[in-house]
Amino acid sequence: MANDLSAFYAQNAAAVEAETFIVSDRFRDSEGAPAAWKLRSMTEAENEQCRKSATRKVKGKNGQQSVETNPDEYLAKLVVASVVFPNLKDAELQQSYGVLGAESLLRTMLRPGEYAGLVGKVQELNGFDRDMNDLVEEVKN
Repeated sequence: MANDLSAFYAQNAAAVEAETFIVSDRFRDSEGAPAAWKLRSMTEAENEQCRKSATRKVKGKNGQQSVETNPDEYLAKLVVASVVFPNLKDAELQQSYGVLGAESLLRTMLRPGEYAGLVGKVQELNGFDRDMNDLVEEVKN
């Protein structure tokens, strides 16, 4: 039926996706196998929260104010919101790396390539099928 909205009802929507991902073989479980991270997809409302918390008002020429989103900060918040395990907000985990905050923890515990791989996987899981440069350009605008 063309006007049947039931396919769009919350109870009929596919569940939030979650999957495991090996970020690095540097992290090993008790049996010596690479430890998997658990990632989840998020809603657009959660994505908007990440974007807003990475957005600041800045003064430009002649005292004009404009709004700027920091793309690095936005991507870090997007990743933190998608990581279910390990718990990046765990105080002991942060202490073990000598940092405060989940975004700082990610930047300290991962190598640049590992971080980029995790960002890519999070983007894919959340339906961003454009490359990272397109997303960064979109965030800037």
